[in-house]
Amino acid sequence: MNLSVVVPVMDEEGNVAELHREIVDVCDANNYTYEVIFVDDGSSDKTVDIIKTLSPVKLIELRRNFGQTAAMDAGIKAAQYEFVVTMDGDRQNDPADIPAMLDFAVSQKLDVVSGWRKNRKDTFMKRFVSRGANRLRKLMINDGIHDSGCSLKVYRRDCFKGISLYGEMHRFIPAILKIKGYKVGEIVVNHRARTAGTTKYNWRRTLKGLIDMISVWFWNKYSVRPLHLLGGLGISAMLLGMLAGMYTIFEYIIGQSMSDSAWPVVTMFLFLGGLQLFISGLLADILIKNYFETTKDHSYSIARITEND
Repeated sequence: MNLSVVVPVMDEEGNVAELHREIVDVCDANNYTYEVIFVDDGSSDKTVDIIKTLSPVKLIELRRNFGQTAAMDAGIKAAQYEFVVTMDGDRQNDPADIPAMLDFAVSQKLDVVSGWRKNRKDTFMKRFVSRGANRLRKLMINDGIHDSGCSLKVYRRDCFKGISLYGEMHRFIPAILKIKGYKVGEIVVNHRARTAGTTKYNWRRTLKGLIDMISVWFWNKYSVRPLHLLGGLGISAMLLGMLAGMYTIFEYIIGQSMSDSAWPVVTMFLFLGGLQLFISGLLADILIKNYFETTKDHSYSIARITEND
């Protein structure tokens, strides 16, 4: 078993040394071939200095704070082993869960195993917001897991071919991979209370996560044919505009004054708005085709190729 452990950190001077020790102890005890990758996301304390004293370790320093998703993407791209384990740097994720997650991935032939913090050790408000976000995620992009916000996950490195992460997308990696046909599973993991440092979560990250959730929903439903959504909305609006126009003409014929009627404005608004939506759908369709032609991404994924001579 060989694995790369990726840990994004920012201002975690009180946690990184002990977390590194826990990771190394688990990997050594299970005879793993492994690497520990810390990605510093613009720390302003002694986090980097402490990591440099650790061994074995690979330290990636971002030039400034780019966010947890960017740090995770940098670490994943630097990983060299078959399995990639991601986890938070605040020690709330327990490295002791890694062997069970790896065994579950292998035994169930899964590409992704997500941790489920069934008994969370967070504040009431954080649990409340997370519960609401999870319910909304299940409604929009049902990926079959309970806790997308848990950073402790195991991936097969092949999952990330042609995939780059942006915004707050790290929460939705299982959903993105499931869209591409990868097998996703979940296992209950231990969750510990924070003992050092301060949380980096705030309302801005929650809002960004909501926006990214909408993006994943759109990608899931209409990534190949955005014209089906925008074009459908546009044609519907234009049809409503035509009906409003017919009613406007009817009112004019029976002598109703158009100067104090809103129907002409409604007619033009619906028709022109629908036309803009339809044209936007056509442009989005062209852009999507160019995206798939000019990147390593595809609208499908191949599990395996078998040749018998």
